[in-house]
Amino acid sequence: MAFSLHGVHVPHRKNTAKLSALRMEPPKVVTIPMSMHIGAPAKPVVAVGDAVKVGTLIAEAGGAVSAPIHASVSGKVTKIADFLLSDGRTVPAVVIESDGEMTPDEKIAPPIIDSRESFIEAVKNSGMVGLGGAGFPTHFKLNADPAKIEYLVINGAECEPYVTSDTLTMENRGGDMKIALEALKKWLGIKNIVIGIENNKKDAIAAMQKLMAEIGSDCTATVKVLPAVYPQGGEKVLIYHTTGRVVPAGKLPIDAGCIVINCTTLASIGAYLMTGMPLVEKCVTVDGGAVKTPQNLIAPIGTPMEDLFAACGGLTTEPEKVVYGGPMMGITVPDLSAPVLKNTNAVLALTAKELKTPKTTNCIRCGSCTNTCPFGINPAEIARAYQRKDAAALKDLALTSCMECGCCSFICPANRPLVQTNRLAKIFLREEQAKEAKK
Repeated sequence: MAFSLHGVHVPHRKNTAKLSALRMEPPKVVTIPMSMHIGAPAKPVVAVGDAVKVGTLIAEAGGAVSAPIHASVSGKVTKIADFLLSDGRTVPAVVIESDGEMTPDEKIAPPIIDSRESFIEAVKNSGMVGLGGAGFPTHFKLNADPAKIEYLVINGAECEPYVTSDTLTMENRGGDMKIALEALKKWLGIKNIVIGIENNKKDAIAAMQKLMAEIGSDCTATVKVLPAVYPQGGEKVLIYHTTGRVVPAGKLPIDAGCIVINCTTLASIGAYLMTGMPLVEKCVTVDGGAVKTPQNLIAPIGTPMEDLFAACGGLTTEPEKVVYGGPMMGITVPDLSAPVLKNTNAVLALTAKELKTPKTTNCIRCGSCTNTCPFGINPAEIARAYQRKDAAALKDLALTSCMECGCCSFICPANRPLVQTNRLAKIFLREEQAKEAKK
């Protein structure tokens, strides 16, 4: 699998980059799904009628690859029922009616840490997951053989259009990041730290250069300024462009001696180590052509999207599409009751003008999709193999290496839905492989 500086130049549209984050009023109701991370859903430990406070444990981890969940408002549990996620899965959700007081749980206290094991347990108890999009439980990622960890790679790329919440973290939460980095150095023996930031974030670069100088007395700590080329923030892409290492197909970053942590995840770990308050809120970029006053909001997890838009002055027109995350990899929501999740970094209300898509035509075999793919795979050939339901060809074409960044669809002059076809092809390939395994 080839790596390169391939990618696409997307319009940045960082409309909120210079705006400080505002803490919104607590919503009247929060809906907190039990699956806001990769892995097994969490298991509710509260019942209808229970009183909760901010930080109260409402669900325990459902397995090794899972994360606990905490109440984001104070109030009363009014419902525990199935909830349809935007990706089509149905999971339980805890609904809490807020009392408006935001009273913290009296049990909240900084964790006592005296070993590597207790540090990893503390990260688990915080409910931390990757806050840059994927939502992988952070404690599981950190529980790697320390002898294999050669680099801690911090993801500050934030390459999607519109999104600026990570940029605000790097500019304003260096203290929280420093606390987490000192703990990682102490308990995991981190010796090499590098943060990758796109070159269009001058203030964030300056802030992180200052931070790296402060923590670099007993380790190598550097800022890698990267070209503003999407998808610079993709995990394997970032590792290659910051360390020169390649993560083999089907392997994890630790197999290349790396651990990757999003900058906001890092800051949130630091805040938890200082206060003991688990992950209960997110800084969310609220933007898009339909939003009256785009803004970064600090919102309790579980806040309905309609409350976010109301806090930004409402919508000026009916949006064509509302998505979690950026326009390249974001997931469309069915309605505005969809809640803020742990890994929600942005909510966009996009107009038809922003999403204008010309008519799809036949493939002209120009090769643009392959030329822009960071991994050098051939989406056009994958589409043809999927059309003829050729599982062997899909495997040979390295379909599973696709990270669904959307570069191929973005650049295609024939406007073909290549990344969507890749997703469908992956489902088909998994089904065919499962059939083979049963024979």
